[in-house]
Amino acid sequence: MKFTEEHEWLRPEEDEENVVTVGITDHAAEQLGDLVFVELPAEGRTVVKEDEVVVIESVKAASEILAPLDGEIVEVNAALEENPGLVNEDPLGAGWFFKIRVEDMGALDEFMDEAAYKKFI
Repeated sequence: MKFTEEHEWLRPEEDEENVVTVGITDHAAEQLGDLVFVELPAEGRTVVKEDEVVVIESVKAASEILAPLDGEIVEVNAALEENPGLVNEDPLGAGWFFKIRVEDMGALDEFMDEAAYKKFI
């Protein structure tokens, strides 16, 4: 897994070429508080790094999840629309937001590994 300074995690999918799953970290979920609403992107949407992709609302604040990489949204976690609390319950697992197909997997190298992220927070 890789981590961004915006507290997103990126996990390359072993069984899907050039596909990366994106979610937020435990730290981010804790800071936001209980999520009450998630607006996911459309599957098939092409995004550019730092495009607003997901809108989340918690009991504390509204926030956006930005695209960490250029690519195409190939899958969204529809379960979050009915149960946004999955992000709080399991941010690194069932609480993922979307999967993105990227052209350059080497772009993941610019992000932090877990040790660097822990130091960052």
